[in-house]
Amino acid sequence: MNVKTIATRPIAGQRPGTSGLRKKVTVFEQTPYLENFVQAIFDSLDGYAGQTLVLGGDGRYHNAAAIQTILKMAAANGFGRVLVGRRGILSTPAASCVIRKHRAYGGIILSASHNPGGPEGDFGIKYNTGNGGPAPEKITEAIYANSGKLTRYLTLDAPDVDLDLLGSTKLGDLQVEVIDPVADHADLLASLFDFDKIGALLRSGTFRMCFDAMHAVTGPYAHEIFIKRLGAPAGSVINGVPLEDFGGGHPDPNPTYAEQLIATMFADDAPDFGAASDGDGDRNMIVGRRFIVTPSDSLAVLAANATLAPGYAGGLAGVARSMPTSAAADRVAEKLGIGCYETPTGWKFFGNLLDAGKVTLCGEESAGTGSDHVREKDGVWAVLFWLNVLAERKLSVEAILRDHWKTYGRNYYSRHDYEGVDSAAANGLVEHLRAQLATLPGRRLELPQGTFHVKSADDFAYTDPVDGSVSTKQGIRVGLADGSRVVFRLSGTGTEGATLRVYLERYVADPAQHAIETQQALGGLIALADQLAGIRERTGRDTPTVIT
Repeated sequence: MNVKTIATRPIAGQRPGTSGLRKKVTVFEQTPYLENFVQAIFDSLDGYAGQTLVLGGDGRYHNAAAIQTILKMAAANGFGRVLVGRRGILSTPAASCVIRKHRAYGGIILSASHNPGGPEGDFGIKYNTGNGGPAPEKITEAIYANSGKLTRYLTLDAPDVDLDLLGSTKLGDLQVEVIDPVADHADLLASLFDFDKIGALLRSGTFRMCFDAMHAVTGPYAHEIFIKRLGAPAGSVINGVPLEDFGGGHPDPNPTYAEQLIATMFADDAPDFGAASDGDGDRNMIVGRRFIVTPSDSLAVLAANATLAPGYAGGLAGVARSMPTSAAADRVAEKLGIGCYETPTGWKFFGNLLDAGKVTLCGEESAGTGSDHVREKDGVWAVLFWLNVLAERKLSVEAILRDHWKTYGRNYYSRHDYEGVDSAAANGLVEHLRAQLATLPGRRLELPQGTFHVKSADDFAYTDPVDGSVSTKQGIRVGLADGSRVVFRLSGTGTEGATLRVYLERYVADPAQHAIETQQALGGLIALADQLAGIRERTGRDTPTVIT
């Protein structure tokens, strides 16, 4: 085996964020940017000699080339086997499934999730541990530390591996197995949901669905599961062919970017059920006929109806949500008498709770829901769960939500994203808020929209109930006396400037007030957020880039 030791030097800024390292494709294409980061991953791990690594990505531009680089580096660094998806494809939840099913040491996932792709788009890479979940902070910090002291990386002088053909081949001493990227994940999902009842619904001729794969990774999964296994008409899946640039679109399943699905679901002849997933298949959006379900409400509805699905018939151990996610799921957990946990944003924070058996369902307001079947959020799983509930309850999506609100009350909720904000301006805004935290509680703020009494204000900190680890500065929360709240947070998923996210939540118990338009219901909080943070003044933005 011809192992080559290539001299290198540290590259600044290779600190993984909440979902790995994300930069422009043009950055990752520059040797040795990718090589350095991969070597930093390997240098941060122990005991992997001869072990199995899972490898794949969302099919975006540079995915195929990066996989060849990583295969050769895995061989040179001493891994024994790599399971890689055919054509380099593996959705993020499918990668987690494969890691867990085959008891792999860990996995490398190539994705920038919902970010745009193509030669001028974004690229990303993250490491998942043997439980199938994103690496915890102690590992990501070790990766960052090692990236700052690299002097060499190891690779193999060998030809590329043919990733189009299923089967096994040798790369030096490394066994490379090209696997079906869909099969393991599809089989796992089939074990959780009633495919007979869902299939009968989709084949009934009276129920129509539209799943938008957004030219991203879930196209093959949707065709295999919804059309081949469940028998839905072929037209039930749109934009189902993965493209390196996602067809020029932005593969983020929200009402702004999934505009084709929204137009379809709000047309006069709209299907009964609509859904979309993102670039790497871990996010989802659920839409009824002329009715959009927020991710927070989706988590709450699934928790309330969980026992309708065979895989959850025994009930839930608990529910976890990220701090910015609305408290709708908390109300369900309280009624069910199960635990409810509030974590920082980032799926890795759910891993310990899942592994310890404290929770069964998890969710984030950024269109991510999942369960203990894998250690990632799972877009196709969420769609199947909704279809299982619809098949059992025989109600429309809107009727299920309105019934849920009647029982639990409605948490009016919205997220306002200001994308590509000047980083200095965004950081200045956050520091301005932090400077007010000590004096905000007890204040009475008079605005044209009303009077607001501030009850609490803090910068969210989290102590993991399993391992005791502490995470600080996870988002600024301002709570009001009536139970409403505003949360401010800078996102770590973009590659240009900063993304300021403002989360707005107001609880209304009275069913007579549940038909108010969301932005209207939250109008006072929107004005309060601008007043507290000086959004217009500090960012120069009059309106958000995206409202979800």
